[in-house]
Amino acid sequence: MPTPPPLPRILVLGSINHDVTARTARLPGPGETVGGGVLSAQPGGKGANQAVAAARLGADTRMVGAVGTDEAGHGLVAALAEAGVGTDAVARVSAPTGTALIVVDAAGENQIAVCAGANDDVRLPSAGSGDSDVLLAQLEIPLDVVVAAALAFPGYVALNAAPARALPRELVDRADLVVVNETEYAAMPEVASARRVVVTYGGDGAALVEHGVETLRVPAYRTEVVNSVGAGDAFCAALTLSLAAGLPADHSLRLASAVGSDAVSHEASQPPLRSWDHYRRRTSEE
Repeated sequence: MPTPPPLPRILVLGSINHDVTARTARLPGPGETVGGGVLSAQPGGKGANQAVAAARLGADTRMVGAVGTDEAGHGLVAALAEAGVGTDAVARVSAPTGTALIVVDAAGENQIAVCAGANDDVRLPSAGSGDSDVLLAQLEIPLDVVVAAALAFPGYVALNAAPARALPRELVDRADLVVVNETEYAAMPEVASARRVVVTYGGDGAALVEHGVETLRVPAYRTEVVNSVGAGDAFCAALTLSLAAGLPADHSLRLASAVGSDAVSHEASQPPLRSWDHYRRRTSEE
């Protein structure tokens, strides 16, 4: 097996949330109360989830975000640092730390309501991108910050365009990679013109779309679904690192799918993962 390429240094720009999760037998319908839930709290936020996944895969990872000066904010920054994420660019602001209220059913499906809080105060650090090779951003923070960061960043730019919102042409054109799920892809027709889009279909796998044409599709790895909240974020981190490292697209998608499969089988939004090289070797012969 050839020597693996080195993982790029990654800067993750995005949200940091305190996740409050209720596990119930099924998701409630409109106006309905479902009893028998089990409550838990853990670190979350799409940005933080992706940063932790990148660090656990073995990449040199730095996080740009914002938390409050409250107890939740202190705990979330400590959790990032413990996972190996550089936190010097995580700001402490007067707004309360962002919170996500999550309901997860017995099949791992979820409903999420996000209260942005301090995430609305995310600003680019004065020190810029440092020595990072890759920028990975999402849309749970102000869009103007994401656009400014993408346009200023000299290296590889990946955008997880979630949650769905109208995107300016300059951001779509700048992104080397856009990652969306099938619902987001349908809601943002402007994404179809991006040079490289990966669309995820849950249990039906993922597809690569280049300049509006599907060029590749890979199946999902079958596993027991425990919690799907952090699986997409782990997939995004693994895919971004793999493509930016120069791994072929088909291998990159298989590797990211294997990481997502491991993530979905764990109850945490920031699940434990094996090294990127473990997943590279595991998916190299398929």
